Amino acid sequence: MTELMPATRPAISFEFFPPKTEEMERTLWEAISRLAPLAPNFVSVTYGAGGSTRERTHATIARLLNETSLTPAAHLTCVDAPKADVDDVVARYHEVGVRHIVALRGDPSSGLGNSYAAHPQGYQHSYDLVAAIKRRYADIEVTVSAYPEKHPESANFDADIDMLQAKIDAGATRAITQCFFDNELYLRYLDRVRARGISIPIVPGILPVQSFKQAANFAARTGTSIPAWFAEKFEGLDDDPDTRKLVAATVAAGQVQKLAKHGVDSFHFYTMNRADLVFAISHLLGFRPNGARKAA
Repeated sequence: MTELMPATRPAISFEFFPPKTEEMERTLWEAISRLAPLAPNFVSVTYGAGGSTRERTHATIARLLNETSLTPAAHLTCVDAPKADVDDVVARYHEVGVRHIVALRGDPSSGLGNSYAAHPQGYQHSYDLVAAIKRRYADIEVTVSAYPEKHPESANFDADIDMLQAKIDAGATRAITQCFFDNELYLRYLDRVRARGISIPIVPGILPVQSFKQAANFAARTGTSIPAWFAEKFEGLDDDPDTRKLVAATVAAGQVQKLAKHGVDSFHFYTMNRADLVFAISHLLGFRPNGARKAA
């Protein structure tokens, strides 16, 4: 496989989710230990509805701050919480040193695919949350979401980009996309966004496929399309994890390489708390442990 060597070193970031069990905790920190020496720009930690999930997110963020040199970005949603509770979470993050929040509306606590209803005393939209964060903490950077295939609840792309513009007007300075498997979808979306005068970075969210079945289920719930050629790559590999990993690394590396050739200079990897595929792709991008860069 040819090493991916863009003209300038791209920016990379990694997403993790808070562990629910001791075993998952070990897996998460093994992944963090493996990926941290690649010196990502930041690492984000997801956040779900419910007190226990919030506490696990906060504990993971605190440990990242205390035990690593990584810059954490804390996810935050509007789901199932009044404004006062959400504001308290932001205050706690700011107090421990978090200066980057990924602000999201969030999915219904009843699960993806169900209709969303805002908390009666909560933030109604993600742009309301962004505005509230920036009003209180000018030193917090806010990243938001973007959707190459538009959000499933958006009537059309114009309405979808209107929502992105509202989040930018509220103070967001970066967007990370929902995962996608067809680069043309991202590139067409980027054209639409730029045509509207939006200039903030639209960072592609890359999902290396650990399990095709899981990826397909997620795609079905979020309105993410899976090209036929992509599905064919994984046919017959459900019980062959070693080959599946090789195929997944090859496919994701090819996706990143093609985006880099189009001038994309930032990539956000959905790690699923596993390091192997993300480390391999980062290596192909020229990243080496401790920030070293292989000479071209």
